[in-house]
Amino acid sequence: MAVMDTAEVVLTGLLVADEVRDYRKMGFIGAIFIVLLLFGFAMTSNMFLGSDKENLAFQNGQPPSSNWRPYSVVAPIDTGINVYHDHFRTDEIYPNWLLNGLGVTKTCTPTFEGTWQERYEADKASCWDTINTSDIVYFEGTKIIGTSPDGGTDIHILDDPSDGHGTAVTGAVLDANPDAVIFFVEGFSTEAVLAAGNQPLVDIVTTSFGAIGSLPVPGIETGTHQTVVVNNKIHTGAADNTPSPAVQDATAGPPWSIGIAGYAEEGDDQKETMSGSYPDIAADWTQVLPNHDDVDGYHETSGTSFATPRTAGILSFVLEHLREEVGDMGSGASTEDRNGLLVNGVWPEGHPNAGAEAGITNSVVRNALNLSAWYPSFSTWDPSAGTMPISPVAPCTQVGWGVVNMSNIQPMIEHLNGTQTMPDRPGDVVLCMQVNQEAREAYWGVYPSEEAPARSLEVASRD
Repeated sequence: MAVMDTAEVVLTGLLVADEVRDYRKMGFIGAIFIVLLLFGFAMTSNMFLGSDKENLAFQNGQPPSSNWRPYSVVAPIDTGINVYHDHFRTDEIYPNWLLNGLGVTKTCTPTFEGTWQERYEADKASCWDTINTSDIVYFEGTKIIGTSPDGGTDIHILDDPSDGHGTAVTGAVLDANPDAVIFFVEGFSTEAVLAAGNQPLVDIVTTSFGAIGSLPVPGIETGTHQTVVVNNKIHTGAADNTPSPAVQDATAGPPWSIGIAGYAEEGDDQKETMSGSYPDIAADWTQVLPNHDDVDGYHETSGTSFATPRTAGILSFVLEHLREEVGDMGSGASTEDRNGLLVNGVWPEGHPNAGAEAGITNSVVRNALNLSAWYPSFSTWDPSAGTMPISPVAPCTQVGWGVVNMSNIQPMIEHLNGTQTMPDRPGDVVLCMQVNQEAREAYWGVYPSEEAPARSLEVASRD
């Protein structure tokens, strides 16, 4: 506006200066015209440069501006997801920079009227029949971005009518953090894990499948190693639904993964007998989660399959809250500009370290998770409940560092932002979990392992 006002003043001056000869008027006006033309060209060039900067921001996992909200991206890897269920609906429309950053190639707008079958049939030709293994699809009106890199499925991304595991798993994430952005990957392979682990904006990858009985065979550990050790993200992995030790389990056992067993949160707050032993933590075993074949129904279900994504949602909530505190409008940790940091910002005015950089890595978050865990009292055990009592001696061999549920969120946030530091765990607990970590490092130390094709193994969902 300032440039146009100046031009108007100059032109007005020319009009009132009658004594100036016509050719001088025309020459001066021409000069002004050239200046304005050059200015317009510069502004246009700047616009294109700005666009390039925004494209660079997309590539680096950072938004081009702060006009959205702090967010976190969780990637469940599972059977498929029911995009028609009310549990996944939202009025938010994800911004283009977020979709670009997640590599979205296609947008489908699901039908939200009628039965599940009617909705599917209405969208079959325009959406489901057009998706291939290379597509990353944004389902507008939902919290879901999905992909199906493995193929071998009748309907890409959508939970098949004969299954429903992935829908429930994703429901557990959103119960803990309703604002999480879901990057859903259909599959059970290392390639499926890498489809999420190599996405720059993903924060947490969660897997709820593995070899039956925690058989000591290769699984997805090469993918989770890349996700955590190389790309600095978090991986939550379900222990088996047997009392088998988790150390050798390819999903829950590698030292870079957070292995999760189950406890009876709605009963006597004890260890679930049919749940992996000596994990990192134990979390909510039984939950009420969305159905895969209708639009608004729920069912009660149990297993480490659901304890694990619930924990991923809890960690996502913590990251999102801290990002809001420090003005971090991005996500992920693997990009050059984030330098391995899951939280990357500046502590605000009023904070003890106001103005200082706030950099939080996956190992710092994991330590806070361990410190926040707790052991239920043996006195609450009900012998008729079918649970295993939490032993007052070496409870870590049953539930690792202890129990984690929604009550752990506030202590973790306060510890990570420095307002209320959690105390160290007792020495016997630390020693027990140090032995656990050393055993895992020794077992998984020959790396990378030779991996058998995931589908040649007896791979099962852990519910």
